[in-house]
Amino acid sequence: MELPHHHHNESEHLTECVPSDDSFLTVSQLFKQLSDPARVKVFWLLCHTEECVINIAAMMEMSSPAVAHHLKLLKDAGLIESRKEGKEVYYKATDSAEAGALHKMIEKLMEISCPG
Repeated sequence: MELPHHHHNESEHLTECVPSDDSFLTVSQLFKQLSDPARVKVFWLLCHTEECVINIAAMMEMSSPAVAHHLKLLKDAGLIESRKEGKEVYYKATDSAEAGALHKMIEKLMEISCPG
């Protein structure tokens, strides 16, 4: 691609390696899952522990159905996984590069922006 204006910078070389729109859509959809503060907190908790819905609801001070909604969205996005033990279902963050990167980003942003 040739740019209409030449500014003698790296932009012209960058246009050769810009990822596809689908790549940006995938990233955008992952960030969308973290657009709700409660969902960010649920995800963060599950990066540190494996837990059932009832206990997550207690930690979050939310109803079990509300937590289940957040869990479904996070699971659909591939950020968490579940396992069944008897009648109980346990959730935890996946061991994926995406989940790890988002976890690190959340902790770094909290460190930068949160007082104390």
